[in-house]
Parts: sequence; structure tokens; C-alpha cells
Amino acid sequence: MLTSTDFRGLFNERFFRNFLPVPATNYLRLEVGTPDFQLPDITNGTLVKLSSYRGKQPVLLAFTRIFTEKQYCPFCFPHIKELNENYAQFKNRGIEVLLITSTDERQSQIVVRDLALQMPLLSDPSCYVFRRYHVGQALGAPLPAQFVLDEEGKLRYRHSFSFLDHNANTGTLLEQFDGL
Repeated sequence: MLTSTDFRGLFNERFFRNFLPVPATNYLRLEVGTPDFQLPDITNGTLVKLSSYRGKQPVLLAFTRIFTEKQYCPFCFPHIKELNENYAQFKNRGIEVLLITSTDERQSQIVVRDLALQMPLLSDPSCYVFRRYHVGQALGAPLPAQFVLDEEGKLRYRHSFSFLDHNANTGTLLEQFDGL
């Protein structure tokens, strides 16, 4: 059960490291490869290395903002649900969706269970990958962002959080893969 008043676990080291606002930047350039990383996939209990998809299939990197296993960003929660509900559309087109969170493994396991996630949920509690992708941060957690990578790992589209346009919707994201 999700509740908006359960703040246990919110004020941790990650919260204070990400408290001050840092805006997202366009440091990563379109048509260029993106940084490789390796993170645990909580959904499947494996280790995922981004470079293992290169030469095989396009990937959507969906950085999401989850404060704790019970505290979701109000803009990200519906986006996570939308991606999960439409995961089959991506898979049917040969696209892998990698949802990346800054919650730790225990918190991430609860998220996977509570939301019945089908797509891989990668745990990055150190926020190392969030920082390598320059998504920004504010009020205790990294900001959400989406990156469309072609099958060679080149960046084809990016969407960074703004208060006017929080997350790119599924339709917009699927369109970005047309012609790849």
C-alpha cells in the first residue's frame, strides 16, 4: 500500500547528497555513444551492463525519482506505471527498457513487488550513473530523465525533467525509436 505520510527511510545519506538543486545538463550529445555502466537488476536478480546491448538492440534508459519504497515522486509514479503497462509494446519492437532508480536493493525489491514491475529495475543508490548522465538533482533525489539509445548505443533522444514537461510519455518515446 502506498502512503504519502510514511517518511521512514527518507532522510538518509542519499537524501543529503542530493538535497541541493543541480539542474540537468545537455552534456551528452546526440549521435554519440553514452557512458557504460553496470547495475544490479532487482526485477530479475542479475547484473546488467549497458554495453551488452550494443550491436543487439535499442534501449530506453528511464531514470526515475523514487524517494523510498513508499515515497514516489508525484510526477514519476504515473510515468513508472505507464511504462510498465506498455512494456510489451517496447519489447514487441525489440527495445529494452531499463528503469533506473536511486533506491537501495531492499527498497527496490519492495517497489518491484508493489508495482508488479515487468521491466528491469536497476538500483543505483550511490547515484553514480545518474551523475554520469547529468540528470540533475533536487530535494533529496536525482531528477528523472529518459534517453533513447539506438542499437549501437548512440544517443538519439533525451528528455530532461522540467516542471512544464516532467517525463516523456510512452507515445513520444516509442516514436523516437521509429527508423532506428
